[in-house]
Amino acid sequence: MNTFYQMWGATSPNKAQAIISRQSAYETKIDSPHNLEEQAIKQVGKDIYDILIKGYTEKQWGRPCQELPASIINRLPVRFTFDNRYFSDKYQGVPEKGYNHLLNGLLEGIECRLNCNYFKQKNYFDSIAKKIVYTGPIDQFFQYKFGRLEYRSLRFEQEIVPTKNYQGCAIMNYTDTDIPYTRIVEHKFFDINNQASLDLPYSVITYEYPMPFSMYGKQEPFYPINNKYNNDRYQKYRNLAKQEKNLILGGRLAEYKYYNMDEVILQALKQTSFIG
Repeated sequence: MNTFYQMWGATSPNKAQAIISRQSAYETKIDSPHNLEEQAIKQVGKDIYDILIKGYTEKQWGRPCQELPASIINRLPVRFTFDNRYFSDKYQGVPEKGYNHLLNGLLEGIECRLNCNYFKQKNYFDSIAKKIVYTGPIDQFFQYKFGRLEYRSLRFEQEIVPTKNYQGCAIMNYTDTDIPYTRIVEHKFFDINNQASLDLPYSVITYEYPMPFSMYGKQEPFYPINNKYNNDRYQKYRNLAKQEKNLILGGRLAEYKYYNMDEVILQALKQTSFIG
């Protein structure tokens, strides 16, 4: 509602809903949107789509919104309240001491080998394991038998700025197309209980630049591109994976799905019954 008020001066949910209904009815007559643009306009109207969604999304995915599936925008909730929290979940947050601390606890007492290439020693690792939990690209696991799946990547640029408070929040998104990065992360604001960090006279920030992914470069795959072409190809790999009795696929790359962190953790907990 704060956004709707700033945009249109709408002071009540009914007024905001009326504007969105009017704009979406004018712009698209489609009951079942076929792409992200149609879905976004149906959800929030043309004004908000043009100002807050279109530029950011096309930077992020490197293609027009008309070529992206409607499912991508469905992750984002539309609420007619003055609650500015990003999600509607009852409990929201990150691990108190960060994900490194969480993972160190999970791995305590477990042998952990780093800087190993599973594919270069696949026969060895398969021979010592009852189950393989694979979180890398599923097409790589099957040696690109059905061709390569498409991903988007990111480039990070970090900077130490000589100010106690650079932007006042952990993440600030930039929706304009003429700004090459999609967001700036100010890391100290992820841990608002760490007053010593908040009081430091400097701050660490990171710029995130979306970019294409190439197997032949140094980029990492971050986001699956879930259009029909890629989803059909992924399903072939998924069917192949079902024949592997000792294989468990997990995460965005192996399941070729745009997971949020809480969804990843839930899926991992569900998989534990298979590991035993």
